Amino acid sequence: MAKAANWEGIFPAVTTKFREDGSIDHAEMARCYQLNIDAGIDGLVVCGSLGEASTLTQDEKLDILAVARSVADNRPVLLTISDGATREAQRLAERGAAAGAAGFMVLPGLPYKSDPRETIAHYTAVARAGGLPVMIYNNPVAYGVDITPSILAEMAAEPLFVAVKESSDDIRRVTDIINLLGDRYRIFAGVDNLALESFAMGANGWVAGVGLAFPRENVAIWQLYKAGRFEEARAIYRWMKPMLDIDVSARLVQNIKLAETIAIGSNDRCRAPRLPLIGEERARITAIVEEGIRRRPKLPALASEAA
Repeated sequence: MAKAANWEGIFPAVTTKFREDGSIDHAEMARCYQLNIDAGIDGLVVCGSLGEASTLTQDEKLDILAVARSVADNRPVLLTISDGATREAQRLAERGAAAGAAGFMVLPGLPYKSDPRETIAHYTAVARAGGLPVMIYNNPVAYGVDITPSILAEMAAEPLFVAVKESSDDIRRVTDIINLLGDRYRIFAGVDNLALESFAMGANGWVAGVGLAFPRENVAIWQLYKAGRFEEARAIYRWMKPMLDIDVSARLVQNIKLAETIAIGSNDRCRAPRLPLIGEERARITAIVEEGIRRRPKLPALASEAA
């Protein structure tokens, strides 16, 4: 099996930052990513859905990968592959591997809804083109392609498939995967407001979204859970829950960028056709985040801070 022993813990799916003219803001991305590194996250995932991948060129994606790697401090940086054409996805995997990605998070060839045979063929072609470990992203709610435990069993013969981002919105899936395949795959929670529940069922980490605005709390939930301090982890998770809910939305990009604006002084510029929130929608998300900040808990000491 491809080496991915360090794929555990908090892997934020970072946002892409833009200047007012719509170009990539490398400096602001480096600043925001560094806040997550300083908080103790375990890896980064760039150019995913939250990173507005559908609006980025391949060259821009490689630029973003370079920014993340420049601040990652030896933590793995995964490049998301979400191209609709398999040959374009293969090309990005080849280029990403040459540019120093630690691995890939791979989506189906969207927007086409592939059947299981086509899905396996797509993932296999992309993995072999890049030659690096792959996190299989399963999100049937958003993408209409369900990579079920039985399909994962078929894919298990390919050693480059090492992890699964499980976003089916069905917490039973974590148990189903483990019951069928044991520890063959590293399982990452992919739905923010199911993360602690996923840990309790055996997940190895969290591809987080809202934690971009609250990285220390995001890390604390995982580290406390791993240390067996469940009650403390649950208390922070319960505080964070109203904000975690804003990830489960068709406007998760705008929601989380607004949370970053409020909590870490960034901005919520998006690349068209997305536009920042306005009116009642903006007021609602602002109120949730500001109330979270007002009620922000004092974090307990963590083992990583004492080391």
